[in-house]
Amino acid sequence: MSTRQRTKLVHEGAFAAKVEVDLIEDENGWAPYLSVADAEKLDKVRDALRRGDIQSAAQLARVFSLTPIAV
Repeated sequence: MSTRQRTKLVHEGAFAAKVEVDLIEDENGWAPYLSVADAEKLDKVRDALRRGDIQSAAQLARVFSLTPIAV
């Protein structure tokens, strides 16, 4: 079993967050997969962004404000 670090993007409303997680490589048919802790981390960031709690989301990930542009 080995792990590799990846960046997952979470998008909610006018915000996006880059969350660092470890993908677990295994010999079973479900690989690669996230640990329970990393899955909960993604959920916490998503929930914080939904509530507008940028401070909490920023403790777990890099948070960005999305601005629409006129073309």
